[in-house]
Amino acid sequence: MVEGILCLWFNRYMLSPSPNSSKKAFSRVALVGKFQADGIGERLKHLAKLVSDLGCEVFIESDTASHLGLKGYPTKAPQDFSGAIDLVVVLGGDGTMLGIARQLAGSNVPLVGINMGRLGYMTDIPIQSVEDILPKIIAGEYESDTRTLLDAVVIRNGKEINRALALNDVVVNRSAISGMVELAVHVNGSFMYNQRSDGLIVSTPTGSTAYALSAGGPILHPFVPGILLVPIAPHSLSNRPIVLPQDSVTVIEVVNGLQVIVNFDMQSQTNLQNGDKIQVRQSDKTVALLHPSNHSDYKTLREKLHWNEYPSTF
Repeated sequence: MVEGILCLWFNRYMLSPSPNSSKKAFSRVALVGKFQADGIGERLKHLAKLVSDLGCEVFIESDTASHLGLKGYPTKAPQDFSGAIDLVVVLGGDGTMLGIARQLAGSNVPLVGINMGRLGYMTDIPIQSVEDILPKIIAGEYESDTRTLLDAVVIRNGKEINRALALNDVVVNRSAISGMVELAVHVNGSFMYNQRSDGLIVSTPTGSTAYALSAGGPILHPFVPGILLVPIAPHSLSNRPIVLPQDSVTVIEVVNGLQVIVNFDMQSQTNLQNGDKIQVRQSDKTVALLHPSNHSDYKTLREKLHWNEYPSTF
């Protein structure tokens, strides 16, 4: 009898889960924030407490902590995330996501994005819904998709002078005060065309809803295995966007132009000279983005692009 009572007591009190021992798919979580956003410091503190209360070990990305003066949690640099961080939570917009995603490409550390008020394509969790959605993702209720990146090499006189990754796009364009630029484009060693324009966008499917879209390019679903070339204001209207196979190698040569620049996700750049070549191919590195379990790319497009909505008949 006594043994039975002791056994019941042990099972009820000693084996019952504590508030912080709920199911977790991710135990070590790093937070990244947009430095310039109003109120970002307080929002990050609230987010850190939320994640900590879920039983996770919380880290603040080192630059985020430094710029905002955040204390109370350990910091870690992105180059040290691999093997030490299970999930990165990005608080900001798509630009913040692009910056950290390039640094973590190939690290097998997934990212989830929380937007600060404007709907993002990649940061698709509204800040007002974070307390409901983020715990579910940390518990393992999410959808994951793998995004490809571009690997771009800038070559001058046969020598590599810069190399960079891009999650959205690699853009060769003129400055605001210069004239058109003439570009020669080769794909897999075959000449495609000479183009006089304001520039050329080489885009991933992820980037097809960014600059490429505003330049008249098509929207590619993130799962479409292709690379998009979109001319920027071409002199000839016959220069149209084209989708290339994912294993294509595109070489863009600056034939003639003043103050020509190549941008990588619009966050870093290299000044170009006539004769410079930019070789672009799909990188072997990828990035995993996590979304709420009810995520729909079509819903995101509909809301972001303000497409007309009709009552569903399905």
